[in-house]
Amino acid sequence: MTYPRIIILFGVAISIMIFGISTMLYSRTSLSDQNSSKLDTVGGHTPGYPILQTTGDVLDPTSFVINPKTAVVEPMKYLREFNYGRISTSSNGTVIRDFTLIASDRQTKEVSPGVFYNVWTFNGTIPGPTIRATEGDVIRITLINNGTKFHSIHFHGIHPSEMDGVFEGIAPGGKFTYEFTAQPFGVFPYHCHMQPLEEHITHGLYGVFIVDPKQGRPQADEMVMLMNGYDTDFDTENNFYTVNGIPFYYMHHPIQIEKNRLIRIYLVNMLEFDPLNNFHLHANMFDFYKTGTKLIPDEYTDIVTMNQAERGILEFSYKYPGKYMFHAHKTEFAEKGWTGLFLVKEGTSQSVNENLNVTSIRNITNYSTSDFNKTTSLVPTGGVN
Repeated sequence: MTYPRIIILFGVAISIMIFGISTMLYSRTSLSDQNSSKLDTVGGHTPGYPILQTTGDVLDPTSFVINPKTAVVEPMKYLREFNYGRISTSSNGTVIRDFTLIASDRQTKEVSPGVFYNVWTFNGTIPGPTIRATEGDVIRITLINNGTKFHSIHFHGIHPSEMDGVFEGIAPGGKFTYEFTAQPFGVFPYHCHMQPLEEHITHGLYGVFIVDPKQGRPQADEMVMLMNGYDTDFDTENNFYTVNGIPFYYMHHPIQIEKNRLIRIYLVNMLEFDPLNNFHLHANMFDFYKTGTKLIPDEYTDIVTMNQAERGILEFSYKYPGKYMFHAHKTEFAEKGWTGLFLVKEGTSQSVNENLNVTSIRNITNYSTSDFNKTTSLVPTGGVN
């Protein structure tokens, strides 16, 4: 075959390839035009996400709704649920509050839509129940270890050494009753303190303990927000960040509050692996009471930064109705789940806190013992399992 003939054949082959590619591109463009009504818009609803269009199937975990039956917690229920225990009075008139917490490390639950994880829980949820008392009350908390490992409960606050939950773990199948006086007033975390501590905390063994001042605080719409994260691939880096257990939950289910009504948030940081976490409130400012141990605010701000186990009380109200974002002001945390919305509405005659279950009878702190003489224990429905 002569050299000129090779060149001619090569040119013909290139022409055929160009024609084929052009035809294919034209066909795809025509198909795209015909199916333009099927284009889906993705993203744009959380900080840092671009707006894209696609005709393909979209796996977008920020737009899924988690199944409450398999979820690690019901965030809207947890938000305003306070448990005051089974109440009795000693011979000298001291209020006694009895609680039961059940530790488990066998369950697998959904921590993000479609993502299941071996969770370690107090009473079956992450975070565990919010325990509440008044300064000076006697607290008795029975821990039942229904897990496969040693567990304990360490309460922040003031109490005797033998009630600190550090030196003696509770063996699987065992139980122990912690008893101490609730002091001082403030907001505190509780968590398992068995080694390796990192493992027990990152799997979810923690919750919030609120001690109210004897004189109470001004009436408010009260809620608990616990900041945490999940390392679902076990590389000591969090894959998801949340407030109250489920990523992006309050973006899909905005927290409804009333215009001009005082809001009080008990904020606790239990994030593992990352050194700091924070809370930023949009279009507003709040009074911040560090650790909640004073009645005079430490700061007037729109953002607070906390290390692990740091906490405080936020108080604010909104002047204008509408949707307002709150989130971690660490972009990575916000884009991986730690973001939500307040929906501020005109005031109504019915409180947003009404019709909650019996463990949430009152969401204000200026109460009397008689207000809670019918509250239940913290044992989950169905008993120990």
